[in-house]
Amino acid sequence: MSSLTEQVIWDQFAYLRASLKQPVEVLRAKTVVFVGCGTSYYLAQAIAAATNDAGQNAIAVPAAEWTDRPGSYLADLEGAVVVGLSRSGTTTETIEALRVSRELGLSTIALSCEPDSTILQVAERGIHLPTDKREGIVMTVSASLMLLAGLRMAGVPVTEANIADAERVLSAISKVADKAVAGRRHFVTLGAGALYGIANEASLKLQEMSLSISQAFHPLEYRHGPISLVDGVSMIVLLYSSLTQAREEKVAQDVSAKGAFVVGIGGRGDVKIDVSTQGPARALAVLPALQLLGEKVACAKNLDTETPRHLTKVVVLN
Repeated sequence: MSSLTEQVIWDQFAYLRASLKQPVEVLRAKTVVFVGCGTSYYLAQAIAAATNDAGQNAIAVPAAEWTDRPGSYLADLEGAVVVGLSRSGTTTETIEALRVSRELGLSTIALSCEPDSTILQVAERGIHLPTDKREGIVMTVSASLMLLAGLRMAGVPVTEANIADAERVLSAISKVADKAVAGRRHFVTLGAGALYGIANEASLKLQEMSLSISQAFHPLEYRHGPISLVDGVSMIVLLYSSLTQAREEKVAQDVSAKGAFVVGIGGRGDVKIDVSTQGPARALAVLPALQLLGEKVACAKNLDTETPRHLTKVVVLN
């Protein structure tokens, strides 16, 4: 029988389709700064990359870093728009980042999955993204919803076909996941461009869900030191970009030769998962499948992902 977490992962597509009907403004500013914590920060990385791909300058910054030292990340603050991502809308650092931004005279926008949340009240403009109330501490459908909204704000066209593709990728992963994770103790996700933020998020999901140490890298960077850890208990998930697929396939060959089991999403691997979606929207097409992989590793270790160790659903600092 599947866990509640797995059920929520599978049931997220109705929420994504409903979200497509919400009006979303395409951002135009001198620079767009996306801020968040944990999953929200990694989504910010993906959205910022997609925003740059669409021709609009953007950066992603951890919320507390933006509060404490915005000048370390953006030398010229004039004309910047700051977008804060928070599922609960009560994340202390993200709320403070938007407050500080307003004090600096910057425009602010908030994304939250809770109606009338603090962050929606603090920001000048807010977008509420209704999510599955069954979702537990680990972010799944809410993460996909914020990514979808962020991509649309970036000007990336996201359609029903992309959501259907995400369903197909999830279904394909479900058929090979048990084989892929069996006996693995070393987990790595590789991705470039907008997929690098998704690789970071996949790594975080696997850590939270399964209490396993996992890592994320740009694909070609993995050869520069980290590849020394690869052996027969390694699982490498490679999120292929159509722009650099040939070079990424050489990385897959390298780690496979050293004993890793390679899950190729969009390209070569010990198991290959086809992805139709191209460009930055591929980030959304692969995210639910990566959530399921984290859940499968947890199941292999007999862990309940509804109650991950040391974590709470909302991080509020005193």
